[in-house]
Amino acid sequence: MIFNLANGRTNLILITSGLVTGLVNGLIGIGGGTIVIPTMVFLLGVSQHQAHGTSLAIILPTSVASAFVYWRKGYLAWSLILSVALSGMVGAYIGAKMMNKFSPKHLRMLLGIVMVVAGVRLLWK
Repeated sequence: MIFNLANGRTNLILITSGLVTGLVNGLIGIGGGTIVIPTMVFLLGVSQHQAHGTSLAIILPTSVASAFVYWRKGYLAWSLILSVALSGMVGAYIGAKMMNKFSPKHLRMLLGIVMVVAGVRLLWK
């Protein structure tokens, strides 16, 4: 779905979602799964599986933009990047293959559980 001059509501949702995702990504390092997926599923009617895949494609450009600013400020831990990125790519490949085994309902539930657990851990750390 791209900008559509005939549908101002959809354009507003897309622009707002992109701005909020980028802001949250740059500020606290999250955004794809926590903002974009619920927005696409509940406000734009995108299927759960398609929302997950699209969210992953959105992470790359937003992360590159944020990482550039962090790099300029000297906030990148270069010693960690290669090992975590490579193992993360392997995990991402396995996870993407596994996603096809989940129904949209179970995928949505899993995302919700992960978001709640992450939120609770952040509050108690």
